[in-house]
Amino acid sequence: MQSWPAPTVPKLPGTGVPLRLFDTADRQVRPVSPGETATMYVCGITPYDATHLGHAATYLTFDLIHRLWLDAGHGVHYVQNVTDVDDPLFERAARDGIGWRELGDRETQLFREDMTALRVLPPRDYVAATDTVGEVVELVEKLLGSGAAYVVDDAEHRDIYFRADATEQFGYESGYDRDTMLRFFAERGGDPDRSGKADPLDALLWRAQRPGEPSWPASFGPGRPGWHIECAAIALNRIGSGFDIQGGGSDLIFPHHEFSAAHAESVTGDRRFARHYVHSGMIGWDGHKMSKSRGNLVLVSRLRADGVDPAAVRLGLFAGHYRADRFWSAEVLDEAQARLARWRQATALPAGPDATDVLGRVRHYLADDLDTPKALAALDGWTTDALTYGGADPSAPRLVADIADALLGVAL
Repeated sequence: MQSWPAPTVPKLPGTGVPLRLFDTADRQVRPVSPGETATMYVCGITPYDATHLGHAATYLTFDLIHRLWLDAGHGVHYVQNVTDVDDPLFERAARDGIGWRELGDRETQLFREDMTALRVLPPRDYVAATDTVGEVVELVEKLLGSGAAYVVDDAEHRDIYFRADATEQFGYESGYDRDTMLRFFAERGGDPDRSGKADPLDALLWRAQRPGEPSWPASFGPGRPGWHIECAAIALNRIGSGFDIQGGGSDLIFPHHEFSAAHAESVTGDRRFARHYVHSGMIGWDGHKMSKSRGNLVLVSRLRADGVDPAAVRLGLFAGHYRADRFWSAEVLDEAQARLARWRQATALPAGPDATDVLGRVRHYLADDLDTPKALAALDGWTTDALTYGGADPSAPRLVADIADALLGVAL
């Protein structure tokens, strides 16, 4: 599947700082220690609607990681999926009277355009679920063969489920107790009340063919993949088990990331699917989480259509820490636009204060669990000095512009 064009990333003097990130499973900030090539899997969109700022905040978080790895001299093998076969897609397509593939293609293209405008570095592998059904079938066959999966046959449908207790470590990633797991499972696409399951928490691997739904052939009967198994198969077949980072929004911690890890671990025998689990906070509007059901989505495409500079969107989202649940508002956007204007004014000067220390501080702050508020403050400090007092270094404005571009993705 085609991703989107890569923006040019300036090369900064020296070498970046080793990255430390909060690990969801370990509940602490610890070093990320990739090899020559860093590996990352980030869950992509279900393309039934346009990109909102909650999506943007997630992909900007992992764009920062991508940029910091490049600055530190690593190659990056980044994989992202598109869940282009799922119930929300079918429901929206039926509501709007168009084909589900047409809807998925349309919204995926809009997502590409939003990512291009936001200057997000594209994944090396951008993978549609519908292109990997054969990989899912093979993985489900292995899970059935090992006893980690079983068939629920209610005479009408022969669905396949994963045993939540198939791995001893199940639950290590989220750290949630059973009651919390059951609540999130019911709220986030699970089916705890499905009759015939060995445990209410057992997750769907393969949904047998239903009238009016797409299906693919399989040795255990035609149907389509469950949600979690898709990501497990895509990651295993492109970067393998034990990759550096599995990432997404905090709403994916359970059940999605917990189960996709467990699916893979039950096949490979590894203790951890990923070496680091990283999750970004939720973005709200008007005092609530941004969601389609509340009708309070702020769409990236709408902001662009209204003439908002995507660089200001980046700065507005970076004004808060990536792990914090936070709110977007007109005030946040106004402050981001004002900051962008000041930075551009200062970096257009013929000379400015020495910026060597600024580069070191921005690198240090971002490497410390992506502390964007401190990184922005460091650049604000240089900007204030440049606009107030001037400076004698003709190379400083260009260096500051390159810092903002290379590390924050903000083009000045």
